[in-house]
Amino acid sequence: MVSKLRTEDAIMMYGMKGMKRCPVDNTFKLIGKKFTVHIIRNMLNNQTRFNQLVESIEGINPKTLSIRLKEMKKNGLIDRKIYHETPIKIDYCLTEKGKALKSILDQMAAFSVQYCSKDVFEDGKPRTLRQVVQQ
Repeated sequence: MVSKLRTEDAIMMYGMKGMKRCPVDNTFKLIGKKFTVHIIRNMLNNQTRFNQLVESIEGINPKTLSIRLKEMKKNGLIDRKIYHETPIKIDYCLTEKGKALKSILDQMAAFSVQYCSKDVFEDGKPRTLRQVVQQ
């Protein structure tokens, strides 16, 4: 389980004795490549099939999706389940480690709806994430 830290504490951790790498940088290395966050977002919304992902993520092509899924599996963010039927069915799902990123995506969404409302909403008015979810 991810512990709750104040942002200042998490940022100040870097450089402490025994630290190998900045934790923010480490997380960015896991999710910072193009489309990785979109794949996680869609998996959190129960999209588990390759074609569902390729059709719903704007700008991604099958080759890039395949590469990202392999990287995410290697990093322990997703599992791949093969169903031996005709035709073969493959599902992808988030691991506990992958699911733990939900709070990060929630914070990214909250930031965007409040501070980038002109890019997000047709009326350009800022909202809280709670207001958006309750609509």
